[in-house]
Amino acid sequence: MSWTDERVETLKRMWSEGQSASQIAKELGGVTRNAVIGKVHRLGLSNRVGGKDDEDDSPVAAAPAPTAAPRPEPVQARPEPAPGPRAEPLRPAPASNVTPLPVRKAIIPAGQPLPPQPSQNEISPEALASVREVEKRARKLTLMELTERTCKWPIGDPATDDFWFCGLPSLPGKPYCEAHVGVAFQPMSARRDRRR
Repeated sequence: MSWTDERVETLKRMWSEGQSASQIAKELGGVTRNAVIGKVHRLGLSNRVGGKDDEDDSPVAAAPAPTAAPRPEPVQARPEPAPGPRAEPLRPAPASNVTPLPVRKAIIPAGQPLPPQPSQNEISPEALASVREVEKRARKLTLMELTERTCKWPIGDPATDDFWFCGLPSLPGKPYCEAHVGVAFQPMSARRDRRR
């Protein structure tokens, strides 16, 4: 159904007479009440005085004049804290003191040997010896064979066939066996002492 000039004139006439959108839709035929309401709004006819409401066919009260939206009440400022030592206001650092972003490490393609890791130099010789002994008797599990009770310490290069996980019983609440926990979770004081 298209809105012909004749149908639009009928809609305007019936709307100005106070007919409801449902009544206009019945008279025009082939349109719904919502289509009539949409056309009324597009034509700018929506503010009429008198007429019938579409829901219960009772007379419609005059449309109130549009009013400005109520302004929200201003937000009350938080009370000032009790007087005490005042801190200096924050000021932006001069441009010369801006810390540069860290440089990303290069991504090493699979199958390439890994460069020496700095953490290996920080591990105590006793812990390394313990780890080497443990790795000699490790179960050499694949990823699919790991459970919550097995050590998940990776050994070897993941890009090669000679890669496996320790697999010895893990400590309660930890992902690794006792030897690998000693390497992975070092106390802060021990790490601090080695850096000096």
